[in-house]
Amino acid sequence: MLSNNRIQPFKDAFFRALSLVLFCILHLVACPVSGQVMQKKHLTPTDYSLWGRLNIDQVAPNEKWVSYNMHYENGTDSLYVCNATNQKTFLFPSAASSLFTRDNYFICQNKDKLQVLDPQTGKKENVNLVQQYYYSNAANLLILSIAANGNRNTLIIKTPLDKTLQEIPDVDQFSLSPDGRQLIYTLLFNEKTSVFVTDLLKLGKSKWILKASDLRYETFTWQEDAKAVAFYSKTATPESIKSLFLYRFESDQLTELDPIKQTGFPKDYSIIKEPPYEIRISEDMKKVFFTIKKNKKPQLGPEDSKVEIWNANDKFVYAFEQRQGNFEQSSKIVLWEPDKGIVNQITSAELPSIILSRDHEYALLSNPKAYEPQYEDEGPRDYYILDFKTFEKNIFLTKQSPYYLDMLVSPTGKYISYFRDNNWWVYNVATKKHSNITAKLGVPFSGKIHELKDNFAFGNPGWSIEDKEILLYDEFDLWAITPDGSSSRRLTHGRESKIKHRLNLTGNEKNIYESRKLVQYDLFKELFFRLTGEDGKTGYTSWKKNDNEKLISYGDCSISTLRFGVKKQKLFWLEQKFNLPPRLISKENLLPAKVIFQSNKQHYNYYWGKNELIHFQNSKKQNLKGILYYPANYDAQKKYPMIVHIYEKQSQGLHNYINPTLYNEPGFNVTVATLEGYFVFLPDIVHEKENVGPSTADCVVSGTNKILELGVVDPKKMAIMGHSFGGYESSFVINHSDLFATAVASGAIVDLTRRFLTLGASKGQPQMWRFNTGGWRMGEKTPFTNRSDFDRNSPLESIENLKIPLLMWCGKEDTQVDPFQSMEYYLALRRLGKKCIFLQYPGEGHTLEDPVNQKDATIRILQWFGYYLKGETSTQWINKGTL
Repeated sequence: MLSNNRIQPFKDAFFRALSLVLFCILHLVACPVSGQVMQKKHLTPTDYSLWGRLNIDQVAPNEKWVSYNMHYENGTDSLYVCNATNQKTFLFPSAASSLFTRDNYFICQNKDKLQVLDPQTGKKENVNLVQQYYYSNAANLLILSIAANGNRNTLIIKTPLDKTLQEIPDVDQFSLSPDGRQLIYTLLFNEKTSVFVTDLLKLGKSKWILKASDLRYETFTWQEDAKAVAFYSKTATPESIKSLFLYRFESDQLTELDPIKQTGFPKDYSIIKEPPYEIRISEDMKKVFFTIKKNKKPQLGPEDSKVEIWNANDKFVYAFEQRQGNFEQSSKIVLWEPDKGIVNQITSAELPSIILSRDHEYALLSNPKAYEPQYEDEGPRDYYILDFKTFEKNIFLTKQSPYYLDMLVSPTGKYISYFRDNNWWVYNVATKKHSNITAKLGVPFSGKIHELKDNFAFGNPGWSIEDKEILLYDEFDLWAITPDGSSSRRLTHGRESKIKHRLNLTGNEKNIYESRKLVQYDLFKELFFRLTGEDGKTGYTSWKKNDNEKLISYGDCSISTLRFGVKKQKLFWLEQKFNLPPRLISKENLLPAKVIFQSNKQHYNYYWGKNELIHFQNSKKQNLKGILYYPANYDAQKKYPMIVHIYEKQSQGLHNYINPTLYNEPGFNVTVATLEGYFVFLPDIVHEKENVGPSTADCVVSGTNKILELGVVDPKKMAIMGHSFGGYESSFVINHSDLFATAVASGAIVDLTRRFLTLGASKGQPQMWRFNTGGWRMGEKTPFTNRSDFDRNSPLESIENLKIPLLMWCGKEDTQVDPFQSMEYYLALRRLGKKCIFLQYPGEGHTLEDPVNQKDATIRILQWFGYYLKGETSTQWINKGTL
């Protein structure tokens, strides 16, 4: 017989092995063991602050480490570095601005403390008083700006861990080149400024390019390949830009443009900084683009009239002109050719808008006022091509859409793609030939992609290398088409299964002035696509030429934010469902995916709801979807109250995990409502042209009746709510249906004629465009030609039909929807003796930004529903009908 001492090692080994097996098994299930065996609790608002939001941060070059952060509403954010194999984790509270070095060290910053970690050994280094830092991948060096005396800092150049290589005191400004090799900085000594450049691969060989000047130098802007850098000189008093410099590294040549000395510089103009029109340097460094603006005129004196002249013949109305359209006074783009010593103004009052070609050989110029007055959000324009070699200007397109994704210059500048007449066209700049490249492909390249707007092009995400093929989306797939349209191929095959394929974004999507800078994709290398099914499933697939698509992950959940390192051997993404908190997933080659980090583990300690996709039809037999959320701790033997929340289409959010919180910009949180014992239903709505209100009511009533057929909801205890356009929809539905016991409508439009004749407060633009192809879809109809259509779709005109209590709220400074819309409705309801309470929040806009007001609105809306759907009658502000 074995003694206990001899048995114990075997028992210990057995339990260690058993524990390891259980850990591996349980690590991939939707909830931990504690969530399965512990008695769950009811979640109350006191614990909402436990919830955070998970984001993937960075992936190390060797793909062994990944960083992610958790953001909490109380501000106690945390950044983590995790081993993708064994989940060893390092914590950096309140840190941000992070990266991995080329040798896989991790760097982040917490206020003025820079933290460096070697995750392999666990060795750390903290550097205090860091104001700003750069990392040079080319030299594998850190460049730190350390706070010193006054406004002057010390620049430290060091290895990622421990070793300081150089200290430079009295540094004012500094910038690292895009390739990480060159460093430019200014020294401020005895109130004199010098500018130095340093090659980080050859430390100790700094050279000055400007010495002991009374001026200051700033806004260092690099040529994309780091061959040159441009910057401004500024006077201290008055503070203004004096000149523009260009320094070219290969020739060690510094050139200055001084407006006072420069022949041909526009009279009465000064150089300015004005985003998005930053300095741009051409690839050959022979062209520099910058911005100027006319010097301000003297202000009006007390004896001068400040009258505003609103002329009905003006292209723009007075308010819009002052904010957006005074092209005489707006900034202008100028081309400086330093080798020729000449400047030429590119944009003007006549042609103030610019799309700059990627090769900097030409620009597309236009005037937003060309066809004004008109009544779309933006009117069509005539586009001209300005050739920088000859400065000849020729018409390119007339009456073309100005939408910034409808006209795009190819990466090399050889071609211009544009969407017109429901097709994509390509213009060959050299041959001046226009080619319709999609007309014969047999599939539409536009459709419904934006809420409350008509069809848009599905998109042109980029080109192949050297502009060999343009890449275009149809509804489901990506196409590669030669610029003349002679050859086309569908790269993906989503149409057959109705699964939308979209390229995984690279992070390089940027704008150049007023247009998108397109990405070049190498079609001989692996590409990743995000997949979205009509049934709510999502995932990712990889694609290679002459190879079948390889599914990475696809399922009944939200899969997003795909990340990887250079090798692309390990992939990372986020996965979530309404009842599954977001988690970080890793997958290596053919191995199964595994969970690296599960956020919000406390979720499993509480009762939680579930949701499902509901299919229904409206009265016209159109197939529609909606999301039904069940109450937490649902009891199938009971019937529950229900809140119907509406805003055109919401079913795309089926698998979103929604943190419980009382701090909500629209004053409502689906999860909180389910925790309070409500069903929540989000029905999709399809709008008929010229019949938006009645078609909304049809879809909402049809969807709600579908839920009633399930037998889970008390038909006498249902409410409807919506914000903004959803507020309009809710206001209309309750005047044409007896289904609901109460309603909440916030930021709502209730009087369509008044809305038609309103200026948007933010830009001063007339809101008539919203009735053409915007939310109300009236086409060319106006209240003067078809008043009955406007009245028929206006909640105000059917207000006498309202039989239920209504809660309204709006921000008193709302610039998107005139707050008087809500006040008008409130006054009408008051005069009619209807039950209504109106909450108006001073200092707030279209949504609530102040956390105090967010909480107030969320609680009051819950109290309102509790009063009318649950019989909770102790709320005094509702009992008395006043605040």
